[in-house]
Amino acid sequence: MKYIEPLARLIASLTKLPSVGQKTAARYAYSILNSDKADTDELIEAIREVKEKVHFCSVCGNYTENEICDICATRKSSVICVVQEPKDILALEKVKDAEVLYHVLGGVISPLDHVGPNDLRIKELLARLNGIDEVILATNPDVEGEATAMYISRLIKPMGIKVTRIARGLPEGSVIEFADESTLSRALLSRTEL
Repeated sequence: MKYIEPLARLIASLTKLPSVGQKTAARYAYSILNSDKADTDELIEAIREVKEKVHFCSVCGNYTENEICDICATRKSSVICVVQEPKDILALEKVKDAEVLYHVLGGVISPLDHVGPNDLRIKELLARLNGIDEVILATNPDVEGEATAMYISRLIKPMGIKVTRIARGLPEGSVIEFADESTLSRALLSRTEL
């Protein structure tokens, strides 16, 4: 079956979203098509508003409606936690004891994707280190995240600032027998004294 042109365009646009395949996009498109005009207008306005009003914080790179995000404007800390994307901040903010400042790199070093250190917000990070005692590197534990963490660590350590990496290993509540070799290896290397 071939979709009529407006529906086909909507489906094609929806498949550009992460984790949305052809079938899911078609379900979303039909849902939009069958919804009330008021609901559709509300969705359109919400998309327009987020594109017009939300931008990056001039200090840390988080999403904000203001020049500086609420965290940078109100929080005082001598610890900066470096993350790949603004959405990572939301995950880390769920931790009640995480009274840190953040710095968003805007990605990771990935030669295959033609992303080098100069394409990330590393210079901006280095410019923020006056008065900072510790930098926590919270990039993803994949090849690119590890390479980026090592690169940044090599730049900061000579400055006399403590550089740490978030712990890796078995998640709480998991079963050892089902863990892969890499996860078990990291869990053993990241062990702590009781």
